[in-house]
Amino acid sequence: MIYTVTFNPSLDYVVGLDKFIPGTVNRAASEHIYPGGKGINVSVMLSHLGYESRILGFSAGFTGRSLQDMLKYHGCPPDFIEVKEGQTRINVKLNAGEETEINGQGPTITGQDMEKLYQKLDILQRGDWLVLAGSIPGSVPRDVYERIIERLYKKGVHCIVDAEKELLMDVLKYKPFLIKPNHHELEEMFGKELKTQEEIIRHARLLQEMGAVNVLVSMDAEGAVLATGSGEIYQRNAPKGRVVNSVGAGDSMVAGFLAGYLQTGDYEKALELGVAAGSATAFTSWLAKKEEIYALPAKEMTPA
Repeated sequence: MIYTVTFNPSLDYVVGLDKFIPGTVNRAASEHIYPGGKGINVSVMLSHLGYESRILGFSAGFTGRSLQDMLKYHGCPPDFIEVKEGQTRINVKLNAGEETEINGQGPTITGQDMEKLYQKLDILQRGDWLVLAGSIPGSVPRDVYERIIERLYKKGVHCIVDAEKELLMDVLKYKPFLIKPNHHELEEMFGKELKTQEEIIRHARLLQEMGAVNVLVSMDAEGAVLATGSGEIYQRNAPKGRVVNSVGAGDSMVAGFLAGYLQTGDYEKALELGVAAGSATAFTSWLAKKEEIYALPAKEMTPA
């Protein structure tokens, strides 16, 4: 079974404008509301690719109820913990030629709420998959990803982590199956600019020396590089297309990679499906559907 955890779920209010002028009344040319949060995006994309997952996280207030209804509509019924204080956040994403985001605060998650999450995670068994993705709210311990993976380390659960800097670095000693920094995050981790693919590969290898089994580095329009635990390096260029939306592209890559690996057991084919899923999402207004992913040119990629 695949499980995803999203500490900061949201309703994403996506507004398109012909132009945005601060300090004036701006009228939307288009508007959509989507379920948001990196783990949620992974689960929805997995559903699009034919894989069931269980969405764990926290919900609060009327916005939380709306989020749960939306996820059920998309075929991903969540298993959220109801939080008493605050409400699930609303993130506003403005697109007027360039993207601007205003992210809400989210509810207060207490120690009791965290214990309920740990109890849900304790049922995971050998061979299960856990995806930890995204930021964490201020009310949650900063080492929460480390605490979770430590609890599951000896149980043989395959962990995938997509998070920034310390959240990611702190889990490496528990040998996560896959980590997915983008190239900017990779630069932040090591405090240096990485100008060439060779430098990116070298620093991906350093993350493996710290414990990561597989390292997938996303590079926007340049595609992605994968350093595998068995020693191979694979690189895949992104298909060409008009970028409509960058939100969820990295999460789609994670879901596509996992789906491809479960389907074939082959790292190279998993990378191809991951890059195709990320690119297809970037070319659409939200998370791409299966037919949009497989419509992109990809070497030796066939639907499940």
